[in-house]
Amino acid sequence: MEGRPLILITNDDGIGSPGLKAAVRGALQVGDVFVSAPHCQQTAMGRAFPRIQDLGIIEERTYEVNHVQVPAYAVHGSPAYAAAYGILELAPRKPDLCISGINYGENLGMTLTSSGTLGAAFEASSQGVPAIAVSVQADLSLHRSEKFPDHDWTVPEQVVARWAFWMLYHRREQRIDVLNINIPCKIQSADDYRITTQSRQNWIEFCPPPDRDHDRPFSLKTECRVDEWSLEKESDIYAVYTDHMISVTPLSTVMSLPSSVMAE
Repeated sequence: MEGRPLILITNDDGIGSPGLKAAVRGALQVGDVFVSAPHCQQTAMGRAFPRIQDLGIIEERTYEVNHVQVPAYAVHGSPAYAAAYGILELAPRKPDLCISGINYGENLGMTLTSSGTLGAAFEASSQGVPAIAVSVQADLSLHRSEKFPDHDWTVPEQVVARWAFWMLYHRREQRIDVLNINIPCKIQSADDYRITTQSRQNWIEFCPPPDRDHDRPFSLKTECRVDEWSLEKESDIYAVYTDHMISVTPLSTVMSLPSSVMAE
């Protein structure tokens, strides 16, 4: 890598999210940055590529962070589309890293496949760009909101800078496609982290619906749910929920198991 690395910043909360600016501030400590993010809230889109009427419209935005003018684009489309347009069309060259976040709401356990934050990271990885997904713990009511409350971004910005540097200069295991990082609320230090595995618990689950009229639209309600008795101590949920530590979970986008598991 010659010169300063180029880092794509995206998210699923939309280009107006304060968490996005916090990610930019952290990333600027280690590289040059540009933003390609959804123009509006796109939580829980996963890596979807929905067909929408205004798909592909890209609005250039004025984006100043720490007195630095950062190229920024609001993409009409899902988080995965925002990452794809950013890499294939908007970047001056292929990015060296993608950072997705900082998301309002943790992405833990089996629910991470529904996350737009992770979906954008997976899309970047599929384009040959290693990625980091960063989320902060937040009340469930904020996960889909476009009203962003005040938050102390000091530690999350340090987390972004630390692990961006690691992915750029110390990632020796090429099977690490994505780092999924979750930051508990009221964390005091970026040093309070643990390398974790993805839990097999859901973390966020749908609630059984009440008796209702099937001819009327209905949205399933969700709740956070943890089975503490079976929770894996090495997992992301255990680190954040039980020990109140930052979880750093290395992920591969290859989902297959070795063929030997099918051997008779």
